[in-house]
Amino acid sequence: MRTVNLSEASFIDSISIRAKAYYELIKFRLSALVTFSAVFGFVLGDSGAIFSWGTCFALMIGGFLISGASGAANEILERDYDKLMKRTQNRPLPLNIISVNEAYWFTVLVALVGVSILWFFTNPLTTGLGILSMLLYVFVYTPLKRVGPVAVFVGAIPGAMPPLLGWTAATGAISYEALIIFGIQFIWQFPHFWAIAWVSDEDYKKAGFKLLPCGGRKDFNTAIQIMIYTLFLLPLGLLPSYFGLTGLNSGIVATVCGVLFLAQTFSLMRDCSRKSALKIMFGSFLYLPIVQIAYLLDKVA
Repeated sequence: MRTVNLSEASFIDSISIRAKAYYELIKFRLSALVTFSAVFGFVLGDSGAIFSWGTCFALMIGGFLISGASGAANEILERDYDKLMKRTQNRPLPLNIISVNEAYWFTVLVALVGVSILWFFTNPLTTGLGILSMLLYVFVYTPLKRVGPVAVFVGAIPGAMPPLLGWTAATGAISYEALIIFGIQFIWQFPHFWAIAWVSDEDYKKAGFKLLPCGGRKDFNTAIQIMIYTLFLLPLGLLPSYFGLTGLNSGIVATVCGVLFLAQTFSLMRDCSRKSALKIMFGSFLYLPIVQIAYLLDKVA
């Protein structure tokens, strides 16, 4: 296991290395996607004559920081397991680029700033949901990953929170529309995470992570589970149109994307290969943003 010695680097290089370390610690790209989902929920829920740019910006910054703090806390708790996996052994803590104590205080600071921004510039409901999401992700989902696939169910709750936070930031309430966009992202988590767990199974086993259903086997039964949850996205994707939140066009886009996503699961059921699981994983990355953008473009005023 290699480490990085900052004392051997120049001042500029040292600053660059540490900046990149903090970038990776907060899982910047994941936090950016989380922020996008939150903004999606806000724009969909905002019905004022004048768009609330200030609240939206506060949601973006506060939501990003809370997501970043959650990711950093996850890396702190899993630092010893990250050393064992090829996909995570180059994270900043396994490489000793920053100390655990430094990462801890950075995470606390980022979390406090994020919560404070939501508290002062959105509303108590949104702030409370943000805190709940962070606690579930860090203190329930993270340790459950070594217990069993129930971790995916628990992790799907904070994973589906961003659009709900966006909606409550815009409206101050949890309505059936909010539960619809929460539900779509909640169900999407299952094929998404199980595909990742299938692809990364060897690495996950080294760390003792047990995320695949059906006894953790990469077989037809697990592929069936992935197919079933992907199938649920078809009727769920039509609900915004059915309830008048969006128009018919977005319902068509959601259905087409859902059918294409579902078709990928049949390949996995047929050959149970890593290649097919990889296609589902990338398909899941495409499905959610495309459908959410379609909802935004087809929003009913």
